[in-house]
Amino acid sequence: MGIFSFFGKEKKEQLDQGLEKTKASVFSKLTRVVAGKSKVDESVLDDLEEVLVTSDVGVETTLKIIERIEKRVAADKYVGTDELNSILKEEIAGLLEENNTPDGEDFDLTGVEKPFVIMVVGVNGVGKTTTIGKLAHKFTQAGKKVYLGAADTFRAAAVEQLVVWGERVGVPVVKQQMGSDPASVAYDTIAAAKSNNADVVIIDTAGRLHNKVNLMHELTKIKNVMQKVVPNAPHDVLLVLDGSTGQNAFEQAKQFTLATEVKSLAITKLDGTAKGGVVIGISDQFKIPVRYIGVGEGIDDLHVFNKKAFVDSLF
Repeated sequence: MGIFSFFGKEKKEQLDQGLEKTKASVFSKLTRVVAGKSKVDESVLDDLEEVLVTSDVGVETTLKIIERIEKRVAADKYVGTDELNSILKEEIAGLLEENNTPDGEDFDLTGVEKPFVIMVVGVNGVGKTTTIGKLAHKFTQAGKKVYLGAADTFRAAAVEQLVVWGERVGVPVVKQQMGSDPASVAYDTIAAAKSNNADVVIIDTAGRLHNKVNLMHELTKIKNVMQKVVPNAPHDVLLVLDGSTGQNAFEQAKQFTLATEVKSLAITKLDGTAKGGVVIGISDQFKIPVRYIGVGEGIDDLHVFNKKAFVDSLF
């Protein structure tokens, strides 16, 4: 089990509100699909396929969902269009369960040598630094001592933003001059955290995708330097993706999983978009646990991703 509390009523309401735009978009499309039809037939399934693809579920995942519904329709002989919502909900939930990726449990610090090191990756503008700040807040609320490392040394704004978050949640931020070696910042952060008996270190990294070879080299160097202080660091590589970019988020996930060993995902900005279906596709395609979803601007609006709660809110 993780160290943070699970879904309560308030969290569920926040999730429902955060997915409102996606839900409204999907259901308005579904309503048009079944208009004037009583039975789920081939034409309804063709239209449903288009609904899922245009809701950013992704082509491969959409085809899997359609295939599951086709089998169900064939077995039951007659399926009314009034049943389509519940069938779609069941099949999406079933597909996510079969991925064998656990629900997005919070980080488990038990039995890990201090400090527990999280390296956060993702392109600029996806909400990476904000996610780090909210995550630091979660840890401090759980009574953990946290250090942040500003290893995105190529953008002054990234360092400044992390410092602001550090002040906001009351945790120290280790930084160096602009253009410094990111690996050096990571080393200093972990060394300071270890000497001060901190529980958690979160390292921000540069979000440049223009050259995958350089990105791979940089992230590998940071990891190697970390391990001089904490042998198994980083304990988690968290990739942050912007849910509002839809299919572009798939491409980013592909590039970063090639560049480094991504262990978990955080998908942000779902409250401001109708593209929430991207969570289903990414969870299915990459077989990497979606640990968190961001559904608002507030400091507490980073939620543990639970497949059942997500599908329930969507439907």
